Amino acid sequence: MVISAGRIVEIAVSKALQQLLEAAKKAEPSPAQREEQRRSFAYGNTAFENKLITREMIDRQAAIIARERDEQLKQ
Repeated sequence: MVISAGRIVEIAVSKALQQLLEAAKKAEPSPAQREEQRRSFAYGNTAFENKLITREMIDRQAAIIARERDEQLKQ
């Protein structure tokens, strides 16, 4: 069986990638990371449809929603 240098690199990269994927499956994002991802998702999906949407608008709306949620939890 002959394995080329390119194939050896491919196998090594595949193994490294597999290890990274396994580590990613076990990773738990912090609440701040989850919020950042949520806002990024909202921006990406809304800005795609409406070029007038800005990240600042998303941040402003997220703050309003958070305040409303906090107020409801206090009641």
